[in-house]
Parts: sequence; structure tokens; C-alpha cells
Amino acid sequence: MKALTITNENVTREALLEIARKIPGARTGIRIAAILLILDGWKSSQTARLFELSRWSMVKWIRRANDEGAEGLEDKKRSGRPGRLNEKILEDLKKALEKKPEEFGLKRKRWDGIVVVEYLERFHGVRLKVRQAQRWIRRLGFTLQRPVHR
Repeated sequence: MKALTITNENVTREALLEIARKIPGARTGIRIAAILLILDGWKSSQTARLFELSRWSMVKWIRRANDEGAEGLEDKKRSGRPGRLNEKILEDLKKALEKKPEEFGLKRKRWDGIVVVEYLERFHGVRLKVRQAQRWIRRLGFTLQRPVHR
């Protein structure tokens, strides 16, 4: 029987690791896979190279597994201030960006950071800086448009 191989050129180690970096929780899967390789006899430096990690990260993962067991491989809750925009506000903002600002009583023809700041403050009571608003526009899949002067 012939061994199965990946023939699609787009499926590379780098592409898969990039996807894993974007997916929440995928880091835990990488940690588990790395520890499984260590359990199978791989050296920490080999495993680190495979997953494009520093050797020190690998050492920390091994120590966590030794100290806390398998549960130590799961992501820890990260501290920090929660974001100002919850899921409901983001959903409303995305719907708003699909319409014209004028439909919300905003005196502009196109969405930009300033208009998004005004929208969020007026309709959701949330204050953001213009640069943060511009980032949210991009994160939600929209682009900033330059005004056309005629």
C-alpha cells in the first residue's frame, strides 16, 4: 500500500503554524503535540525547531507539564483589562459600517475613525481613540476610504 502524502503546495508547516497562531486554543494543541513528541523521545531542541519555538519556551512547557500535569498544558486565563467593545457592540458596529453614517444622524458621507468614535459614543456610550476605531474598522473586514473632493 502506498503511503499517503500531502500534495497541495499550500499546505506547509509554516502555513499550518500561522493558522494555529490565529485560532484560539490551537496553542494548547501545539503544546500537547510537543509534549507527545518529548514523551516519544524527541529532544526539546528538535521539538522547538519543529514548532518554530524558542528552546526556552519548550523548557517552560516541559516544566509546566512536570509541575501541573496534563492540565498545565492548557492556556491560562490572562490578566488585563477587558476590552471596551463586547460582542453585541461589535455586531452593531459591523451592521452600521455596512450602511451610510448619514442613516445614524452622523454628518459624514463615509466611515472613518472619527465617525466610528462618534457613533460608538452616541449609540453605545463607549469612548475610543480614533486610532483604536480605525483598527476596529479593519478587524471587522472593512477598509478606510479616502474622501473624494469634487
